[in-house]
Amino acid sequence: MKALLLSALLLGGTPVGPAAVLPEPLPIPIPIEAPSLPEDIQRALDGLVRAELARSSHAGLSVGVMHGAQRWVRGYGLRDMARRKPATPRTTYRMASITKSFTAVAVLQLAQEGRLSLDADVHTLVPAFPARPWPVTVRQLLGHLGGVPHYDGPEAAENVRRLDTAGAIALFAHKPLVAEPGTKFVYSTWGYNLLGAAVETASGQGFGDYLRTHIFEPTGMSTAALDDYRTRDAQQAVGYRSSQGRLAPSHYLDVSSRFGGGGARASVEDLLAFGQAMLHDRLVTGDTARMMWTPMRSREGMLTDYGMGFATYPLRGHYVVAHAGGQPETTTLLLMLPAEDIVLALATNLEGDAKRLRRLSNRIIETLREDGHVRRDAAFSDPVDAVVHEGIARLFTYGLAYHAGSGDVPEPGDLPEAFAQVSELLDRARIAPELPATIERVRTAHQPRAGSLFIRVGMEMARTLERVHGRDKLGEYPRRGPLAFFTDYLAACEQENRPAPLCFGEAPRQDARRFNESWRRAQVSGLVRTRLNEATRPESLWPAMEAASTRVFPHPDYVEEMLRVASYQAWLGRPEEQRRWLERAVALHPRSEEARLALARARASSGQVSGRSSPLPRDEGPVPDNAGLLRRQRPAAESP
Repeated sequence: MKALLLSALLLGGTPVGPAAVLPEPLPIPIPIEAPSLPEDIQRALDGLVRAELARSSHAGLSVGVMHGAQRWVRGYGLRDMARRKPATPRTTYRMASITKSFTAVAVLQLAQEGRLSLDADVHTLVPAFPARPWPVTVRQLLGHLGGVPHYDGPEAAENVRRLDTAGAIALFAHKPLVAEPGTKFVYSTWGYNLLGAAVETASGQGFGDYLRTHIFEPTGMSTAALDDYRTRDAQQAVGYRSSQGRLAPSHYLDVSSRFGGGGARASVEDLLAFGQAMLHDRLVTGDTARMMWTPMRSREGMLTDYGMGFATYPLRGHYVVAHAGGQPETTTLLLMLPAEDIVLALATNLEGDAKRLRRLSNRIIETLREDGHVRRDAAFSDPVDAVVHEGIARLFTYGLAYHAGSGDVPEPGDLPEAFAQVSELLDRARIAPELPATIERVRTAHQPRAGSLFIRVGMEMARTLERVHGRDKLGEYPRRGPLAFFTDYLAACEQENRPAPLCFGEAPRQDARRFNESWRRAQVSGLVRTRLNEATRPESLWPAMEAASTRVFPHPDYVEEMLRVASYQAWLGRPEEQRRWLERAVALHPRSEEARLALARARASSGQVSGRSSPLPRDEGPVPDNAGLLRRQRPAAESP
């Protein structure tokens, strides 16, 4: 093994795979005022990170968690694989698009002080950006509604020259807008470069100096700075990318060309400090923070799932404020749950690792707030059932999240009429004749242009359950899920003798109760707190899965977990076991195109799998710099 490692290093690549032994995690000294999370939670978090890393390639990973005053920070793997230097909580990484959150805070600080107007045309602040047919306002740029393009080719995205602010603006200043401002969400790092330049104009400081004196130093972000190869210290992570089954050094990129949208570096300790400062109003006022965490909307009344410098959306009943990023050398994630006083920070020096960070963030939330229960979607065989359940799930996640805290909460309006509209939308007799159109209506029923229907009705359900059962019981629903939320509301209607118009129609009531009974019968005790791909012996769990799920709908959706088990089997050089798990995935999930496609690919490549020379799992591929919008977590139709 040592000879293999040395040979790979000399060839410029590092062999990767589940067999690698992780160095012991290195905790950072924790101040007295920041006690550690309970020991059992620490063990659970450490276990889930190690289980995730053990089953696919990795380089270095640093993880930080704060829940109230308690925190947990660890480093895993190697920040420098050639020199065998471990990743630690102190390791610094490129922040990529998380830089946008820093830039947005700088802009809002200046706006609070009256030194900058959110509704000013950015041309008045950055004259090098020529006036356009329409004003491009600071507010629009903060929410990616300014119509400014993103990278439009390799030359624009792969700059290797050191640039000052004027040079970075010149890269795109004369390119046309790609949409009329206010009409369309267009994610744009260049738009955030304009905001960085506006900060310089309004403050009279260089952008990096402003961040240091007004954001980094006041919050104790001791290692944060704009990234510059000339000023990196020995703790900076070396970047890697996957290449032909190995990890190779990242391509050279000078991020001064994206200074305001992707040019910073920091550690997870810095990110925790930043997140806590935001949650406790130490960088901007509470009202300003809530404005930043409110999703913007297009002119036609569609939410963008992005506020000012942060993605913001409901997730399984939690209200999430987040940003992530990916670029050469790095993948990063900062996620906050303001109503629950939680900050998560994850950074790795492996490019294209966004899916892994999303999985880890989900597991951390499950551990901290959901008693470790794994939350899975529901699998159906009947497409009408699937539409009804999706509506129930959206009522749950929007209602509970918006009731809990931040966001632009709509007025209740005519609630009996709203409940009647939802009942009609979820009536299976109306769904079947026009299935595609109903799916679209269900997936957009939370939008302002649809009267924020699911948000208003879901919030009324949450208010009722809190009144009947108390706030503590309400906090259990992210673990118990949408069917418990809906059926408990029906029971509360009977208990309080609520007016019939507020208790849904008979068809969705019957469907919800039927779903709930099947869902309860389909649970597998060995998988309540464990994902299949995390299990030491997944084969031992298959009989119970098969017995509980075959011809029982809804049952938990195991597709992603089963595909990861199959991918692991392929890596081990067991193509027969890979195909067996894929066939099982199709059998349990007959409507899953993803499972069918994976099985077809495995059958087509039968006999070509060669163990450790096989490709990396598909979720280890490269991602662009705007990887931080967490699309796959969104319950709504994906916007960014």
